[in-house]
Amino acid sequence: MAAPTEVAMAAGPAEATEAAELSRDLGRLLPGLEADSKLGRRRALEALERALDTAAGPGSDPVTFQGPWAGLLLPRLLRLLADPAEGCRALAVHLLDLGLRRAARPHDSLPRLLPVLAARLVRLEPTRPPPEPCEELRLALVQLLGLAVSLGGAALAPHLDDAVRALRSTLLDPFAAVRRESCECAASLARATPDHFHMQSESLIGPLMQTISHQHWKVRVAVIEATGTVIQFGNGKSVDDILSHFAQRLFDDVTQVRQAVTSVVGGWLLSLRDRYSFFHKLIPLLLSSFSDEMPEVRQSAATLWEKVGLQWQKENEEDLKDKLDFASPPPTHYPPQESRPGLGCRELVFRNLSKVLPAICHDITDWVVGTRVKAAQLLPVLLLHAEDHITQHLEIVLRTLQRACADEEKAVVSSCTRSAELVGTFVSPEVFLKLILAMLKKVPSPSGLLVLASVIRGCPRDALQPHVNIIASELAQAHICQGSENDLYLENLLLCVQALVSVCQEDCSAASLQLLEVLVTIMAVSGATGLGDKAQKTLDTLAVVENVPSSQDLYRKHMGTLLEQLTASQGNWTLHSIELLQFIVILTQSGPAIGENLQHVIPTLRTCLQPTADPHMRLKLFSVLSTVLLRPDDTINSQGQFHGHLETVLKDILVPNLQWQAGRTAAAIRTATVSCLWALISSSVLSAKQMQEAQETLMAHVLGTLEEDSMMTRLTSCHIVNTFLKTSGDAMDPDKSLKVYPELLKRLDDVSNDVRMAAASALLTWLKCVQSSEAKAYYQSNIQYLYRELLVHLDDPESVIQDAVLEVLKEGSVLFPELLVRETEAVIHKHRSTAYCEQLLQHVQATAAVTL
Repeated sequence: MAAPTEVAMAAGPAEATEAAELSRDLGRLLPGLEADSKLGRRRALEALERALDTAAGPGSDPVTFQGPWAGLLLPRLLRLLADPAEGCRALAVHLLDLGLRRAARPHDSLPRLLPVLAARLVRLEPTRPPPEPCEELRLALVQLLGLAVSLGGAALAPHLDDAVRALRSTLLDPFAAVRRESCECAASLARATPDHFHMQSESLIGPLMQTISHQHWKVRVAVIEATGTVIQFGNGKSVDDILSHFAQRLFDDVTQVRQAVTSVVGGWLLSLRDRYSFFHKLIPLLLSSFSDEMPEVRQSAATLWEKVGLQWQKENEEDLKDKLDFASPPPTHYPPQESRPGLGCRELVFRNLSKVLPAICHDITDWVVGTRVKAAQLLPVLLLHAEDHITQHLEIVLRTLQRACADEEKAVVSSCTRSAELVGTFVSPEVFLKLILAMLKKVPSPSGLLVLASVIRGCPRDALQPHVNIIASELAQAHICQGSENDLYLENLLLCVQALVSVCQEDCSAASLQLLEVLVTIMAVSGATGLGDKAQKTLDTLAVVENVPSSQDLYRKHMGTLLEQLTASQGNWTLHSIELLQFIVILTQSGPAIGENLQHVIPTLRTCLQPTADPHMRLKLFSVLSTVLLRPDDTINSQGQFHGHLETVLKDILVPNLQWQAGRTAAAIRTATVSCLWALISSSVLSAKQMQEAQETLMAHVLGTLEEDSMMTRLTSCHIVNTFLKTSGDAMDPDKSLKVYPELLKRLDDVSNDVRMAAASALLTWLKCVQSSEAKAYYQSNIQYLYRELLVHLDDPESVIQDAVLEVLKEGSVLFPELLVRETEAVIHKHRSTAYCEQLLQHVQATAAVTL
């Protein structure tokens, strides 16, 4: 019990009397706290609780309560914090909380309270459990510590070591609620002891950073906010220790966590005592939130950043006087979707860019996807602030963009293309083209082309106009234009052309030849992908900006130059030569322009279709030539000049390739040649005289192809022979004519009914030619032989063949009817189908008036 004199010293006579009475009342209950039984101690504590509720309740005098509290209750309650009974410890904590709240001078309790709390909360070893085993009681003890901090204020300074020791342990407590409460307590402690806390603050950073990745998001938020306060009132050097942890929290899945990081970093930039030393480290953290997926986080970051810029601008007003007095307007080509940051924000970024940029460029190529994405998203934000100051760092920026644009992550590539557009917006084309074109000349790559396309897209037209020819000429160079057949490479090459045409519009007219070369190459190499269609659409757009009706007019304008450049190496072409593929694109896409440049086209075809040339190339070219010949008036004969090259086509191209050679490839070439010939003679491009020339030149070779293994070749050859016979009429030399029918007769035994039908049709035409010939008597023995062979085929199992042969015999009956009747009567008894023979005899009798 406190001495009466001590109580009297603490208060007046009335308060002293009340304190003495309270001491006597409490004194009667205190012995129960020393009871051996748990139940006895608990009852004593409960009785003490009731007494305190009465004595220290609302309306009681804290001064009266101070003496009994400090002299009687506090020491005994502190001892009970180590009581074996959990219930007793809980009651003791509750009574300590009640006492601290009611006492007039709670800071007087700190010398006794803080060591005891530290003893109950601090683990002797990290692997051992804390002295207080109950989670709920540890939470209550931390709450009691927090109460002591809030009530003690600056008086905590001498006991800071105990408080910090306790918090270092509880910040790593297994119970999440204890960690959260500890974070709040640490922040309160920092605010309560600003003059001394900096000496102990560093010791809390380690436990806080160990807790910052806790599985409960509320704990993570509490740690971030506590860290903000601890560093604010502590040692600024600890910023370096937390930067990586805070950066990692920007990837947190929970919006509140990212918001907490944004708020804390923004607060530091505004009020951290030595914040100028950490601008280059803190600015990237705040600006990273500009690309957050949640609008509220982005808005918070933008608001804080604006405040930071205005505050820094005000603090450095003298330094910025000229820029403030003569503020430059935003560039006329400033990105329309962007809002220009204030002068203070721009200056902050510019002055710290040399320190920030290397780290950003390093992180863009990090092995962790999330890190690359964040760094790539941050780069355009920095460039937007730096504006034309980018020029000083352009080399490292472009080198980084070239590497990052090859990333597999689309988000990284998207952000980097945006950065490249900003480079084009703020940097002179003369500067960035020198660097980019040098990179492409050294190592052409898809990413380098993507950077170039993006830079062009961001550049204003008036600035880019003087450089259109340079860009187009470089793109048309073989090492770039033909640098790769990779689809991504070609797609990005196309993007360069599209960007140039889109930005410069009519200014591209002077470079249309080079751009046409690039587009032709893309269409040539892209194969069956949809890239060729995109290139054709771009070519149509180029025609629009050049004010010509269609893309074919572009070909007409530059066809001669294109073919001269292209065919210079025709002697060395193979199937895989890019020049061959370009030549094919020109043949198939240029339309009427081909007919205007036959002096280049036909010699090239002659060279490439010689038997000594690559056989696969010949196959490809014959296929293309067949396609062109199907519509000659729109392509190869658009000017009516094809006849002047017909002899070359017949003798130097078709004849050599119709000659028999061993091997499947040679057979395939003969098939392609026959198809090409059929396209030529069925296209109506040849006059009657030219058709006669073709027949005289090619008939013998075509007859040879009737024996080919390919059914399609045999069928097409029958059609060709039929067409030749129809156009020649009776003008064919009899000796040559007699060589035709035996080959057709053989085809009546073909395995294909289509070929047999075509052969029968050709025989019918041959007989008509003989009928009109003045020397038909010359054919008598051959016609008799033909009658015999045809009569055999009247027994064919296929009725369509029988009908076709019957029609041939009817047509031939006009020549020598008596002879046909004799041959028919000689075999009629041998036929399984005598009806056809009888029908034939009736026809002969009706038409020739022959008596059977």
